[in-house]
Amino acid sequence: MTSGSILTIGHSTHDLADLIELLRRHDVTALADVRSVPASRFAPQFNRGSVRSGLRDTGIGYVFLGKELGARTDDTSCYVDGQVRYRRLARTPEFRGGIGRLMNGARTERIALLCAEAEPLDCHRTVLVARALTERGAAIGHIHADGQLESHTDAMERLMSRFGLADPDLFRTPSERLADALRRQERRIAYVNEDYRGDRAEESWRRQLRGDS
Repeated sequence: MTSGSILTIGHSTHDLADLIELLRRHDVTALADVRSVPASRFAPQFNRGSVRSGLRDTGIGYVFLGKELGARTDDTSCYVDGQVRYRRLARTPEFRGGIGRLMNGARTERIALLCAEAEPLDCHRTVLVARALTERGAAIGHIHADGQLESHTDAMERLMSRFGLADPDLFRTPSERLADALRRQERRIAYVNEDYRGDRAEESWRRQLRGDS
């Protein structure tokens, strides 16, 4: 990956020191936290304050972008029957602003997106955020727990393989098969809020499309 690329990493159950070592190994200069809730009962070393203080003397900057790029939005128009729909979330002004900040930051920093899942395919940082970044022309790489760096292209090939969509198809282009795989994975991993089930989110979405207040 080049110095202008954006990376992703999942903290999983690493020690903070191990995570920092992985970031250093890949020359990361800024960590962008895209967790909606930057805290963990199971890995308190990755609570927001702990991460920020742990990075203080490493030369790696920290910025919290969970409000803009987190998967658990409060915007009811982004939900269908209680589950977030990533395409709707990606259209919100907050999300677009967060993507813009990353693209601008990548001009001068080597950024890694931080979330919780060890496997990038099981996390919105890949299925939502990285997808939006690639649509803007960014090069994406995923840091695995063993330190290996996987290109986003290879990650998407793995995703298609999960759903039996990797082989050529007479009737669908590779981009159509990838879009299908992304939709299926989104349904598996996207956040569900039981309070937003039913017609409430649909009506909010219609009002937004009409431009109603």
